[in-house]
Amino acid sequence: MNILIANDHGAVELKTAIVAALAAKGHRVENLGVDTGDSVDYPDMAKLAAERYLAGGFDFGILCCGSGIGISIAANKVDGIRCAQVFDLYTAEMCKRHNDANFIAFGGRVEYAVPVVDMIERYMATEFEGGRHRRRVDKLCR
Repeated sequence: MNILIANDHGAVELKTAIVAALAAKGHRVENLGVDTGDSVDYPDMAKLAAERYLAGGFDFGILCCGSGIGISIAANKVDGIRCAQVFDLYTAEMCKRHNDANFIAFGGRVEYAVPVVDMIERYMATEFEGGRHRRRVDKLCR
């Protein structure tokens, strides 16, 4: 898969681990995020990633900030982006199956009970169900 990833200073370590794990499995990962702890604004990183995704060529995007909250809110302000903050295997699956999320978000300072890469793999293995969910997703679009 072609995957886009962006992060702020609060999730450098998490982003680096995600990129390494996905690349090791043969995925192409374009890193738009930062690689140092120097402060950057998560809305800028979300906008950069969203615009790059909408230009085409990617299956989905991953966003990371300290909590995963701010960057997901910022991404969802961009028309055409449906970013879900994922916490476990269930939310990883359902955000794709029912909501057709095209971005998922994680927090670099969050302690997850399930490894983040496992959640990403569950998301990638899931197909959008369509049907009644298509009607609902269409209502999300501006």
